[in-house]
Amino acid sequence: MEKLILILLSLFLSGQVFAQASASATVTSRATVIDPIKIDKTVDLDFGNVISAYTPGSVILSPDGSRVAQGVQISTSFPGTVNPAEAIVTHGNNNYSITLPESFTLYNLENPDQKLVINRFTVQPETGVVTDVIKIGATLNLDANQLSGFYTNSTGFNVTVTYN
Repeated sequence: MEKLILILLSLFLSGQVFAQASASATVTSRATVIDPIKIDKTVDLDFGNVISAYTPGSVILSPDGSRVAQGVQISTSFPGTVNPAEAIVTHGNNNYSITLPESFTLYNLENPDQKLVINRFTVQPETGVVTDVIKIGATLNLDANQLSGFYTNSTGFNVTVTYN
């Protein structure tokens, strides 16, 4: 009988111990698709008529459309077309950033060796919920005795908007 108890006891004690080797959980997933950010230019940047001087100078065009001349003159009686650039940004109520070039060059149509440099861009957003109107000003830099004529650059400059 002792042998039987001993055999039974050893069978019970030698049984395998089972441990949990894996576990799982159910994960749900979601995605929200938002509209892509969009920008549409509505008005080009135009500094108007500027009178050259014997010294270098500049014209600062603010996003509100006002101009300030430094070292050159602007005609109040014949101002020409003066506009800050304007664009509509559709952003779906998401935050975004605006990137402008550091500078941009305009060339004289009759003498492409003559150029004007635009820099120090400024932006004024008129914020809305889904769309904003942005107005862009800049500084136009003239050399001393800048050659008169129409200066432009048909390639334009890029205004980039990016979601933050």
